[in-house]
Amino acid sequence: MTLEIVRVDSPREAAELLSADMGARFLGGGTIVVRNHSYGDVGIRRLVLSDGLGLDNIRVEGGRAEIGAGATMAKIAAYPTLAALAPVVREIGGPAVRAMATVGGNLFASSPYGDLAVALLALDAEVAVVGQRDDETVALERFLLARWRYTTSIVKSVSFVLPPEGGLRFVKVMRRHPHGASVLSIAALLPLSDGRVKGARVAYGAMAPTAIKAKAVEQVLEGAQLDDATIAKAAAVAEEGTAPASDSFASDWYRRAVLPVHLVRLLKG
Repeated sequence: MTLEIVRVDSPREAAELLSADMGARFLGGGTIVVRNHSYGDVGIRRLVLSDGLGLDNIRVEGGRAEIGAGATMAKIAAYPTLAALAPVVREIGGPAVRAMATVGGNLFASSPYGDLAVALLALDAEVAVVGQRDDETVALERFLLARWRYTTSIVKSVSFVLPPEGGLRFVKVMRRHPHGASVLSIAALLPLSDGRVKGARVAYGAMAPTAIKAKAVEQVLEGAQLDDATIAKAAAVAEEGTAPASDSFASDWYRRAVLPVHLVRLLKG
């Protein structure tokens, strides 16, 4: 089947094309769309190119970062003021994948992929979206819960408040090293005030179809000292709200079994 390549002049024009043609897909880095087409997805008939739209810009100002949806993992890893995300993006694929995989694509990646979305969720990131008619800025958690609504829109950027140095904790558990997909991943932001956690944020990857907030864990940690007793309570509720799948990387049972172990290690730092 012939695959048509289309260039557009603006994200709005791209959104209009996606809305009008069910066979059209927006092409960022191509690590998802091209793979799906290569694996026989006959529903993909047209690729709308992202190059030339300026979606790969990064801006850090006033303690807040804005990363264009077209920015690659490699670009983020090399950006000095985004050092908090460097350990996260370096766990995503090998060098060839990181040179192509984009922020926008990562938000649409299904479990067990999408590790950057896990870290961004823990950072309370917001997503700027360009639709056929309107623009919208939405919390990443809401975006992930209703991704189907945005499949004909264009993600323009993500933005978040930069965490303090060393403030973002992240772990990715793999069975195929060094660049396998996640058995699970965990990101946590645990600000302390007077020795107690204030504004706890914990997110999981590969424990549901998309990255999710670990809300039961957050509730245990909020306002508490980050001591062994609190961490044990957090581990006891670690599985609440999760719905992991079984795949070639791990079974749902295994993911549930090892989640509390790695959560404890992460919380102990």
